[in-house]
Amino acid sequence: MRLFYGIFFAAIAILGAVPSFAKGVTEAELREHIAVLASDEFEGRKPGTEGEAKTVKYIAEQWAKAGLKPAARDSSWFDPVPLIQRGRGTATFAFNSNGRKLRIVSDEIVLIGKEAEYAKNNLPVVFAGIGVKSDGRVDADVKGKLALVLFEAENAPTKFKSPRARREALIAAGAEAVLFVGDSQGNWSTLRRQLLSRPIGLEGREKRAMIEGAISSEFAVALVTAAGLDWDKLRAHAKGADYAGEPLGVEADLAVSTDIYRFNSSNVIGKISGRKKGSGALLFMGHWDHLGICGPEDAPDRICNGAVDNASGIAVLIEAAQRLSKNRHDRDIYFLATTAEESGLLGAYAFADKPVIPLEQIVVSLNIDTIAVAGRNAKVAIIGRGTTPLDPIIEAIARKTGRVVETSTDANDFIQRQDGWALAQKGVPALMVGGAFADMDLMQKFLGSDYHGPNDELTDKTELGGAADDADLHIALGRYFANAQKYKSAKAGE
Repeated sequence: MRLFYGIFFAAIAILGAVPSFAKGVTEAELREHIAVLASDEFEGRKPGTEGEAKTVKYIAEQWAKAGLKPAARDSSWFDPVPLIQRGRGTATFAFNSNGRKLRIVSDEIVLIGKEAEYAKNNLPVVFAGIGVKSDGRVDADVKGKLALVLFEAENAPTKFKSPRARREALIAAGAEAVLFVGDSQGNWSTLRRQLLSRPIGLEGREKRAMIEGAISSEFAVALVTAAGLDWDKLRAHAKGADYAGEPLGVEADLAVSTDIYRFNSSNVIGKISGRKKGSGALLFMGHWDHLGICGPEDAPDRICNGAVDNASGIAVLIEAAQRLSKNRHDRDIYFLATTAEESGLLGAYAFADKPVIPLEQIVVSLNIDTIAVAGRNAKVAIIGRGTTPLDPIIEAIARKTGRVVETSTDANDFIQRQDGWALAQKGVPALMVGGAFADMDLMQKFLGSDYHGPNDELTDKTELGGAADDADLHIALGRYFANAQKYKSAKAGE
């Protein structure tokens, strides 16, 4: 028996393990939070709505109950994020070629202006393919012109997979207007719905063209055919990795009025104070927002509840806060629930621009998003693998919690689509760790079905096993990185 205990305690010493016999986070605990946050009462948690007020209140109450202290810049729980929302007002348009007005038999076009009123005649139209070349450069001459861009961009470089990244690249190249072309048989309805849902921007940090919008492929075919061009050939040219775009010999006359609404949303920020001043801080983050009432008026279910995306992540943050607050740590541990992630990581950018703690003091930021996808004992992936020196540490801690590590960089396809990206661009070691993105087939199945739709609801089939595992992993990561002796960070000046 003495030999047994000797081997047992030697193993514990070698592992430097997560505390023995610690109670893990249960699926039932996560389900309880998700049931509240993804309920119809919260109406999809869209910023600027009553659903926001209920959401941020719930998070602050749960963190206060866990023992966190408010940590916004005004010492409250709520850090204001100034947002601007644009809705379609009225628009008139005409397309001309060689002095003649083109007859287009389609009305599948949505135009939204940057300002309340905008009008421009004789705006040259350029077909820009996917918008960028294989190296990310915009070679098409779009300065002062209308860029027509394909919404789908499978051949785009990783950094420019998202329409937002390609739109901003075109705007930086001087495009006066950017219109995406949606497939009438596929993504046009989604694209149209997104535009009509009153897109939100971060006041003072927007990168927008004077006009942005979308047309269906039916409209695009009618436009180029009326101009004497072949749409299928244009699309074929665009599949080339280094397609530079081409003018269509068409000019646009556009006049748009846009409804503009400004309001403050809120990031929620809490803190567990550390006992060793000057040792830096650890940041946990996840977005609380979703799409709100997103279905058409005649739909039987109009609410996009966002149970997986991202009530599940907030549930994990709440349970992690409850456990980490039970012990004193060397470093401060901050918890950040961001607004308007769905509109382009806006709450995260607002925090990065005006942080409550100097960014250089953050030893690591761990984002938690869309976590209720994988089952128990899923592999652990790192979004941001290879971008920081922390991979070996993350992997070692994952293994200590009984997890297998996914060593590929496939999950990095999502690196720009999550809040940590806003901090990574300012030099913060920012990662997203867990099982949801370790199986790309499983993740793509979710993205192609319930994601961003009314079916992302909490049901008996919602997979919470992997989320509970990931919650335990983040608690272990928190204990490690908050220990100034175990992790000596150069960013903290140690």
